[in-house]
Amino acid sequence: MSYSNNYETSYTSYGGGGGGGGGFIPGDGSQNSPSGGPKDYTRDTVRPVTIKQINDAQSVGEEFKIDGAQVAQLTFVGQIRNVSSQTTNLTYKLDDGTGSMEAKHWNDKDTADEPSPGREKLVEGAYCRVWGKLKSFNDRKHVVATIIRPVEDKNEISYHLLEATYVHLHFTRGPIGEGSGGGGGSNGAAQQQDSGGHGGAALAGHNSVAKRVYEYLRTTPQTNEGLHQQDIASNLKIDAAEVSAAGDQLLADGLIYTTVDDSTWAILETD
Repeated sequence: MSYSNNYETSYTSYGGGGGGGGGFIPGDGSQNSPSGGPKDYTRDTVRPVTIKQINDAQSVGEEFKIDGAQVAQLTFVGQIRNVSSQTTNLTYKLDDGTGSMEAKHWNDKDTADEPSPGREKLVEGAYCRVWGKLKSFNDRKHVVATIIRPVEDKNEISYHLLEATYVHLHFTRGPIGEGSGGGGGSNGAAQQQDSGGHGGAALAGHNSVAKRVYEYLRTTPQTNEGLHQQDIASNLKIDAAEVSAAGDQLLADGLIYTTVDDSTWAILETD
């Protein structure tokens, strides 16, 4: 699947030979440099993230870490809430349902008079994808955008959240099929048995409302769009505010994701 839309950028390859390179590739990424020393190519890869992950990124000097892994280039999808135009840059305030973030796109004086592909579509209310680097000024994070382009296919929004979740789980739980002791199959089975197959050990720290919301999403017939939180609250006879808070917890832990809007959820893990 590719949403590059005429840009020479691919971020969907996970070491399987697909795409055109430039995407995040799980693994240590270390290979020998011409000088004979190891070079970490993961620092040059593009990592898909959510805005919450950007806001929670840990600062290490001038570098940043997400899930304990250093990140240089990143990409995310968000809805434009505001556009501010200055002489030297355009600042977009973006929201993806997990938080908000400013992306600054600096004007290139050599190409300032040339039309930018899709620029006229980058308006308030529209969705866009950003590629860039995370920076901080006066303890306030922002993204210096290399590319900002409009999202033409709404499926890209859900696709990106799934991709960001996959990479997050890679760093926090290890590669698919690998357990903490090398016995991936038995370890995975043990986790599923301990949790009753309902979202793994991650649900252990959630309250009863979050567990009921997750179980309802897991067992209720639904379309690919998932279920709206008002429907969940009505059917479970739980206050809508409690369901919303439970959804925030499940979203933060990567157990569910938003679909058509911030209040419609679908489950990421199934039996």
